[in-house]
Amino acid sequence: MQPLLPDWAADDIDPHIPSPARIYDHLLGGFANFDVDRRIAARMSRIIPEIPRTARANRAFLQRAVGFLAAQGIDQYLDLGSGIPTVGNVHEIAQREVPGARVVYVDIDPVAVTMSRRLLADNPNATATHGDFTRIDAVLQLPQVTGFLDFDRPIAVLLVSVLHFVTDDTVAQHLFDRLREIMAPGSHLAVSHLTNEGPPEQLDRMLAVTEQVTGRGDRLRTHDEITGLLGDLTLVDPGLVYLAQWRPDPDEPMPEIRPLDGYAGIARRN
Repeated sequence: MQPLLPDWAADDIDPHIPSPARIYDHLLGGFANFDVDRRIAARMSRIIPEIPRTARANRAFLQRAVGFLAAQGIDQYLDLGSGIPTVGNVHEIAQREVPGARVVYVDIDPVAVTMSRRLLADNPNATATHGDFTRIDAVLQLPQVTGFLDFDRPIAVLLVSVLHFVTDDTVAQHLFDRLREIMAPGSHLAVSHLTNEGPPEQLDRMLAVTEQVTGRGDRLRTHDEITGLLGDLTLVDPGLVYLAQWRPDPDEPMPEIRPLDGYAGIARRN
């Protein structure tokens, strides 16, 4: 029997099929998830107890990254694989620093899009749209993207904790090539990515976790592979570093550096 869907879920969603966005939402303490997502999150946490902490660390990087970008005067943001809204969203941070900053959230998960649109109902400078960021040419033609963003001016593109889902290296390279092509000078690209560099036992556990979510092992990449995707973009200080090392809050205790969390960085188009 089909369980009764909550009012935030579209009628065509199958609550028996897990979603990476909803699992991530649960790990962050959100409510826009189903029992199947919570059960997989629990299995993931049994395999790797640090998983909820890693999810929070990625979210904290996103918030620090947007704060940095807004301080540079960036007033346009394209968040690819944006996920389900939670505290400290991109538009909240960017618009606090740069009133009128425009933000487009793109996600393949209909729950993520529905929740984002509800959150943004009274915000004329932010929107959410359904799209698969691995099909970047189609995403860049979406009316919500072309209507909100001016690619003749600097823009920030966010690819936070999503690239491990892109298992085909050719698709990943085309994604980055296309983004570099459309980004005006002064634009920035923020990225965080799980890595296959680290203790083998932890890596085996990580791959077991990702297989729980996607039904297949994800593509973990080395430091060199990630920087290779960035091409001729210039990494800003401190470069591509472990997640906790990227511009930590000086008012907070330095978090423990864990290779399992992967790498993070922001690169600039000169």
